[in-house]
Amino acid sequence: MSVSHRVRGNVMTDVHTPQQRSYNMSQIRSKNTRPEMVVRSLVHGLGYRYSLHKKDLAGQPDLVFVCRRKIINVNGCFFHVHSCKYGSVLPATNKEFWKEKRLSNVVRDRRNIRSLRSGGWAVMTVWECETKNLDSLEKKIRRFLDS
Repeated sequence: MSVSHRVRGNVMTDVHTPQQRSYNMSQIRSKNTRPEMVVRSLVHGLGYRYSLHKKDLAGQPDLVFVCRRKIINVNGCFFHVHSCKYGSVLPATNKEFWKEKRLSNVVRDRRNIRSLRSGGWAVMTVWECETKNLDSLEKKIRRFLDS
């Protein structure tokens, strides 16, 4: 059984059964994700040191550079509604749930960033799709951390 997805006006068929898709979704984590680990490895290799998921800051940011008063959040394109092809995917099943879930993530992200910035923190978001081009990502991170 296949499920159709609409991607930027195109219909795509899901290659997984509903049971397989459910299992895949259950394995998605909020911390220590593959994109987050890519960013952490890159930042560490550049010589920057950071704290992880500080509980005393809004949203428990992914990477916290305390001395620099800077934060890097690593967001999944689908779950945080990025404008790339991965963030534009609209699930064919349980549409209202996913619409509400994704939009609530966007609202929460904005609220957390506002709170952090009002507390004197500079905040950068790295999107999952950006972790596929390490040269570009390295330049972006260096500019942010050295400014």
